[in-house]
Amino acid sequence: MTAALPQSTPQTRIWALIACAGAGERAGAGGPKQYQMRAGQPLVLHTLAAFAKVARIVNTLVVVAPGDDFFTTHCASVLVAPCGGLTRAASVLNGLDWLIQHGAHAADWVLVHDAARCLISTEQIERLIDACADDAVGGLLALRLPDTLKREAAGRVAGTLQRSDKWLAQTPQMFRINVLQAALRQAGPGVTDESSAMEAMGLQPKLVPGSAQNFKVTYPEDFALAEAVLMARHQKAEK
Repeated sequence: MTAALPQSTPQTRIWALIACAGAGERAGAGGPKQYQMRAGQPLVLHTLAAFAKVARIVNTLVVVAPGDDFFTTHCASVLVAPCGGLTRAASVLNGLDWLIQHGAHAADWVLVHDAARCLISTEQIERLIDACADDAVGGLLALRLPDTLKREAAGRVAGTLQRSDKWLAQTPQMFRINVLQAALRQAGPGVTDESSAMEAMGLQPKLVPGSAQNFKVTYPEDFALAEAVLMARHQKAEK
């Protein structure tokens, strides 16, 4: 099924939606990984700082789990909705519904981003917007696969896959609110990213080169690497 895509208008706005309802079990951090302290502040605040510098974003919505009171004690100039679901896709869809209910237009753009991708930069966000603002579908930051890719069976190599056309999907991912709503409803709560849902509707999102630094903090060893990059950036900014 191919969706009918809305046309750009002078009133088209850009929103950001930060998925921040994960429990972070794989990180082994004893709590949600997005709230772990690194380089002087919780990871999610590093994430939000990058979006705050993008003037074209009218507002940022952070979707948290019901009962999450983090933003009652941490100051951030964002909208917060405690409508997180059991899966990431459910949280994003609930957040899109919340935006529409609170003044967003169906044809507005939304940039969906993972709270734990705390190394996203303002420059990368701007690059994605530049690449997708006039696109019929939208797109996502992604990274060409740098390593040889193996297929596994019972713990052993079962084959080597051709990698020249393989990309690692990142976020933000930028799509029209109403088309993404329809795509996520059709795909169901188990879909792992917005692009996959759009693809299932017969659409082909645009691949926009991202950065190897824009990784999602997922495993225990990722925290040290993220902190090292954040500290290096802070030292560079102070010079």
